[in-house]
Amino acid sequence: MSRTIHFEIHAEDPDRAAAFYTKLFGWQIKKWDGPMEYWMIVTGPDAQPGINGGLMRRRGPGPADTQAVNAFVCTMGVADLDASLVTLGTIGGVIAVPKMPIPGMGWLAYAKDTEGNLFGMMQPDPTAK
Repeated sequence: MSRTIHFEIHAEDPDRAAAFYTKLFGWQIKKWDGPMEYWMIVTGPDAQPGINGGLMRRRGPGPADTQAVNAFVCTMGVADLDASLVTLGTIGGVIAVPKMPIPGMGWLAYAKDTEGNLFGMMQPDPTAK
């Protein structure tokens, strides 16, 4: 098996995207000191399961609203999906697929960030039906 070890978010405006994800998930996003424009994303402590990622300026056209998903979609675990959806709306994101139960697992919703990228948010809840 191959595990996901890193993710990347492509953004028209990396500073705007960094602010969005910092406010929504509390991620630490810091511009890399390397030879290219790149931001490193820390999503949580090393002792907690999960992965870290990166943020970079999008090259080429952005996703169209009518375009089918043609990439991996990352889903973030959240403690309170309803509260996260409220925050999403206040910082420029939009709900792409409303909250729905994943029976026995939890509550899932898909959203778009300020750059039009799709991502998921899931609140664990074994009683979800």
